Amino acid sequence: MTAGTAPRWASTLDSVVVYAQGALCRRLARGAVPAGGRVRVAGLPRSLDPGSLRAGVVGTSGVRVTEARVEPEAELLDTEPPDDARREVERLRDDCAAARGRRDRRLGLIEEVGALRPVPPPRRRDDPHRRTPVDAWLELSEFVDERLTGLHSGLHGLEEELRRAEHELTVAEDRLSRASTGAPSAPVTDSMCAVLTLDGADGAEVELEVEYGVPGAVWVPAYRLTRREGGSDGSLVLRASVAQRTGEDWTGVRIALATADLRRRTDLPRLRSVRIGRSQSAPAPSGWREHPTGLADLFAGYDAAGPRPGTRPAPGATVGAAPGPVPPPPPVPLPEGASLPAFGGPPAPARPSGRPRTAARLAAPAAAPAAPAAPGAAPPPPAASAAVAGYAPPAPVTGPPRPDGAALDYSALVLCGPDEQGGRRGRLFPGSGADPVTAEHRRRAETVGVLPLPGHAVRPRESAGSFDHRFDAAARADIPSDGTWHTVTVGEIPVGLRTEYLCVPSVEQTVYTTLVLSNATDRALLAGPVEVTVGEDFLLTAALPTLAPGGVCRVGLGPAEAIGVTRRVHLHESTAGLRNNVTVLEHRVHVELANRLAVPVSVEVRERVPVTSDAPYR
Repeated sequence: MTAGTAPRWASTLDSVVVYAQGALCRRLARGAVPAGGRVRVAGLPRSLDPGSLRAGVVGTSGVRVTEARVEPEAELLDTEPPDDARREVERLRDDCAAARGRRDRRLGLIEEVGALRPVPPPRRRDDPHRRTPVDAWLELSEFVDERLTGLHSGLHGLEEELRRAEHELTVAEDRLSRASTGAPSAPVTDSMCAVLTLDGADGAEVELEVEYGVPGAVWVPAYRLTRREGGSDGSLVLRASVAQRTGEDWTGVRIALATADLRRRTDLPRLRSVRIGRSQSAPAPSGWREHPTGLADLFAGYDAAGPRPGTRPAPGATVGAAPGPVPPPPPVPLPEGASLPAFGGPPAPARPSGRPRTAARLAAPAAAPAAPAAPGAAPPPPAASAAVAGYAPPAPVTGPPRPDGAALDYSALVLCGPDEQGGRRGRLFPGSGADPVTAEHRRRAETVGVLPLPGHAVRPRESAGSFDHRFDAAARADIPSDGTWHTVTVGEIPVGLRTEYLCVPSVEQTVYTTLVLSNATDRALLAGPVEVTVGEDFLLTAALPTLAPGGVCRVGLGPAEAIGVTRRVHLHESTAGLRNNVTVLEHRVHVELANRLAVPVSVEVRERVPVTSDAPYR
């Protein structure tokens, strides 16, 4: 069974973990194992990372997934997808162009009428002086003034109409740019599917779990603090502003938020042991096979048939020549210090060297001293010149080649055609990478990384510091793929709250409210905006700093209007001493507080207390 004839299973998006940048999605699919074990799980977005695909079987059914790869697919929709927003933009563009054309034509008429000037006929040398026709000039000026007055009065209406059309077009284009990218906008939808190979009993009912990573998802924390007027208790609710443009709408999914970096590698390095002695462990098989012998003879008939129609034959080639041994290709110059690969790939990284080398020079063995050239003969090739100069090429590398991971991914290899040069035809090589459609989807998805943040918001990677945490939302949420911020409620966080009142009446006779917040959880609270509400009334939005477990911070809530303070100062001056030569200043400060709240409160009063500058007597 091929991948094209494999049964297609529909999948539903179950959960999403949003990281500092990017997301990890999990889909579920259910069905019976077909004969051959090859199935296609559809519904994956086009912007996914193929290297992040993971698949498994949920439960203990005895069936396991032995292979998983990603393939693009296109599906023809039964009905025409609604595209009202795009049609509205096109209509407004036509209206805007028509209004601009009418305005430009009116400006052209104004310019033409304003350019009207009386031009007297040229006077010959023998002609006498003629009187100027003043009446005609005045009539022309009156005509120009009357005509310009009418044109300018209509120009104001045309400019207003153009301004209104441009405003409506800007609003429609902004609405279109914010529209969800998960809804199809063409009769043919392009998406990705996971081609899975199952190993187990045919006909068994199984549930598959497909996990993949996508770019284009960000989140920032936000909080909502509710407290009672004059009370010391309250509740802190963690919320998150999430924006995503992954190409699929997250409808009814379980949301989790993580502070980690999805692109950072977390796999442990594999350390190979080195043994001293004659007995060495056999190396693990790489999966590479030698090319079959006589591969070049498969194209003998193709070369004998000559070039194809519309192509230019190679220099020195004879059309219709008898088949024979194909001459080796000319030396291909390599970069300075480069070496040929061991498995038909691009040249290996360059090494420091003092002179350039060619492919022929690297592959040729040590040549014998060349005989003196005959008079009039062509100069020897560079390889022969190097051999004569005493250049000894390095010994060829022995042993089987060691291809990389891309060369061992046989499902992604591409068979080169007969027109390839340099020994590539008839051989398998890694493909050229992602197609331009997928690259455009990924570029569009990564635009959410530059969205302007809400007020007082801080990105989780900056506020998390050296730790990583995960917050699971209490309920499922809906987040469309429109690239705008959406608020998701995560859950209530147990924190300690204490209200303090502070005033400095010598500076300002106002009592300020300060909320002392302590983190009573085992996880850190990230920095972000906190909306404070007192009862049912919104008070303000403040910035909450990052709080480690057990940390304490103070959040200012502004002046407390229900508590009044009054400060009065009495100064009494007198003299003292034996001769009354010491001036004594007596300050009496009276601070009065008035509490109009329903509960008693404690107010901290900070006052300047005068002290003497004399040294204390001992």
